[in-house]
Amino acid sequence: MNSAAITILLVGTADTKRDELDYMRQRLQALGAGVLLMDVGVLAAGDVPVDIANTEVAQAAGCTLQQVLDSGDENSAMTLMAQGAASLAARLHAQGRIQGLLALGGTMGTDLAFDVAAALPLGCPKVLVSTVAYSHLIPPERITPDLIMVLWAGGLYGLNSLCRSALAQGCGAVVGAAQAAQPPRRERPLVGITSLGKSCLAYMVTLKPALEARGYEVAVFHTTGMGGRAFESLAAAGQFCAVMDFSLQELANHLGGSVVTAGASRLTGAGAAGTPQIVAPGAVDMVDFPAWQPVPDSLAGRAVHQHNRLIASATSAAPLRRKIASEIGQRLAQAKGPTCLLLPTQGIEAWDRPGEPLHDDEGLQAFLGAMRTAAQPGTRCIELDAHINDPAFCETALQVFDDWVAQGLVLPGRP
Repeated sequence: MNSAAITILLVGTADTKRDELDYMRQRLQALGAGVLLMDVGVLAAGDVPVDIANTEVAQAAGCTLQQVLDSGDENSAMTLMAQGAASLAARLHAQGRIQGLLALGGTMGTDLAFDVAAALPLGCPKVLVSTVAYSHLIPPERITPDLIMVLWAGGLYGLNSLCRSALAQGCGAVVGAAQAAQPPRRERPLVGITSLGKSCLAYMVTLKPALEARGYEVAVFHTTGMGGRAFESLAAAGQFCAVMDFSLQELANHLGGSVVTAGASRLTGAGAAGTPQIVAPGAVDMVDFPAWQPVPDSLAGRAVHQHNRLIASATSAAPLRRKIASEIGQRLAQAKGPTCLLLPTQGIEAWDRPGEPLHDDEGLQAFLGAMRTAAQPGTRCIELDAHINDPAFCETALQVFDDWVAQGLVLPGRP
């Protein structure tokens, strides 16, 4: 796509960031892109010309600007403005009027920008120039999986050469991304698979070519938090013809209090959309934590595997494993479409085999027992006398998938 066909939604507070927004608009236009400037400020009307006024943003949130101002404080006011901005952004994208998002903010504007970015689909370029880019203040669940952040250094108040450089980088990033973007073509039905890297869970090495030979496109999601969020977003939107959700370790992380989480909605998207799902409890026996931090108190004394300098994993105790099994059972019971649970009884990730650092047969048996109890009548449960990384696991998964295709529950593949 050439830049002349691109329009960028530029979001910021015109009352406090007038000069910065004006500069960014000029840079976007110099790059050949069109600009829609949305004012989300509430303190006063900025004197920079805008395309979407703050009154219109407030109206999209179901109230007047005065009602926003009277809502309590700046935090409550900006929360309402975030609702309106997100609604308008989603509408503009659905209408084809914008091809990317560029937002500017300190902590307040960044908070709002996360909601706006979350309202746009995966694949729509999203760039945030922020004073707190990648900060530890930001909860992982607020970060849209494909969001690009640029640190707004030296730009808290007024323009200077340092902050102009950051603003210009943000402009170049969003225009370049919009020019290079290639929306998914959906020429073949799409199957979503979750995994935790090839060393921990290896089934996709067999499943991906097998499904592609059947005429399907296959997308494998790395379940280290952001990957699971992307998977759930697409699943909830009905983008998959079927899913093989075999790595539920993010759910274990979430229940175990880890920061490596995909959020509270993990293992709900496909079920809510009625998408056929084959599920397995891959890697739910461990909880991740940042390898550069001490082992959390909740995992003290447990066996640990340090995967690299970023991420490490510790085995979870039997009570948490039972809680995870119960939660899996409850979430699968709510599914509106065909659901099959594969239960490999010899192990659920590479490091739990005998002789490996996370081997814990007692913990595995506690989980399996709880999982048998938690599986609801509407969920077909298949126990395999195999490890999740054994060929028998893939063979069973493909047999279930093929049966569903034959029954008309899954779209047939296209050559």
